[in-house]
Amino acid sequence: MSTTSLNISVIEKRMMNATEAAHYCGLAVKHFKSLCPVQPVLIPPKYKQYDRSDLDRWLDDLKTGSDVISQNEILGRL
Repeated sequence: MSTTSLNISVIEKRMMNATEAAHYCGLAVKHFKSLCPVQPVLIPPKYKQYDRSDLDRWLDDLKTGSDVISQNEILGRL
């Protein structure tokens, strides 16, 4: 009996369009656009891409409650 090994290398995307970013965060696109404070990066000439690191930071802040505190601080300053 012979054995075969398969070597697969997967490179994760760092930059995502709005649909990919919404799916990455587990949200519908329409909810993602209204809930997510992360600003897309403009990649010339016309591409708006979301950085996975920024999305991760936002999601981590949601888990710790940091996002709520910062929103309240912003509202207090207005």
